[in-house]
Amino acid sequence: MENSLIRRSNMKILLPVQGHSQYDTTIQANYRTSACGPVTAFVLLNYLFPNTNHYQPNDLYEKLGGTRIGLFTYRFIRNMRKLLGPNWQVKKCTLQVALHELKNGRPVALKFDKYFSLEWNKTFTFSYHWVPLIGYELVANELVMIIHDNGGRNRPSEIRRVRYSDNAPILTFVQITPVSK
Repeated sequence: MENSLIRRSNMKILLPVQGHSQYDTTIQANYRTSACGPVTAFVLLNYLFPNTNHYQPNDLYEKLGGTRIGLFTYRFIRNMRKLLGPNWQVKKCTLQVALHELKNGRPVALKFDKYFSLEWNKTFTFSYHWVPLIGYELVANELVMIIHDNGGRNRPSEIRRVRYSDNAPILTFVQITPVSK
């Protein structure tokens, strides 16, 4: 079913999202290794509310409930709802909904998590990492997700392409959508 939706869409989407490194010097040193969730939220908020985002990654680390081992999905969702208020819907979504959000010009929070997915013995693009999903394309009938990686100790934030099929069992998509009136 997912593949038929993807084949029918037959398009490439790439939103002009400005990334940010979780290892940027503006981020508290003790937060950096586990700041991917708050940095993802920061990037998405800056895109959705250009020139109006008052929250910096350090603020979001605290407000979203970041921990040394990362940001749990339920905390990301619950605390983003509190930050954004009733005019925004923040919830887990399917791949199809995530692609629809991208088509409508809204990036999606994407979490790779092999530990809580009980997929310990397999190799994925990331073991545990939040990133903004900023686009997708179809390459040889295979879905390739376009993400803005939040960087690493020795690498800056950058746009990367990762195959959906290589990571599907450990992915969680979170949409941030305005509520229709």
